[in-house]
Amino acid sequence: MDSFSTVIRTASHEQHVEAETSTFMSDLLGGRLGVDAYARYTEQLWFVYEALEAGAERLAADPVAGPFIRPELFRLSALERDLAHLRGPEWRTGLSALPATQAYADRVRECAAQWPGGYVAHHYTRYLGDLSGGQIIRDKAERTWGFERKGDGVRFYVFEEIGNPAAFKRGYRELLDAVPADELEKQRIVGECKRAFALNTGVFRGLGEEFAVSA
Repeated sequence: MDSFSTVIRTASHEQHVEAETSTFMSDLLGGRLGVDAYARYTEQLWFVYEALEAGAERLAADPVAGPFIRPELFRLSALERDLAHLRGPEWRTGLSALPATQAYADRVRECAAQWPGGYVAHHYTRYLGDLSGGQIIRDKAERTWGFERKGDGVRFYVFEEIGNPAAFKRGYRELLDAVPADELEKQRIVGECKRAFALNTGVFRGLGEEFAVSA
């Protein structure tokens, strides 16, 4: 029988690919969009991580979500440094969430408040995704817009406190495998993972509409 971490990875594979191959991401990584689109995307991430990390402390003692609350993963302060670099010191005044981003952040907040298993689903799809695929975005951003390597503008993608990402991801998957939940709850968590990817794809769609590359 497959481990829970394998079940999650397999079940959400389709949505994962869909998110990664969105028009907006393809245009961004293909160098067809300016730094403004990258900055706008970074703003959207801020709303999602604010929702994830605002609820983290309260969940630290929870038997289901608690083991996943790892300060070395936290991204909010790195995002804020990036935004200050991208938008200037007054970056908060112009900050706005797309409707899709608002829906995503609201759902994360709802799970953080009411359903630790659901919070784990969002935690997994975000942090493990950024630890893996995020490195492609960082490399591309550095080369396309001239950010200093692992410096301001791309700090979100630099997990300074995680020396060995492969070992960290292995440990994270072991935590997933050990999650104290019955089969029904595990199926619900898998369903929430799929929902998380769909919400993320919605953000990309919204960004794609805002930054359409004319054919």
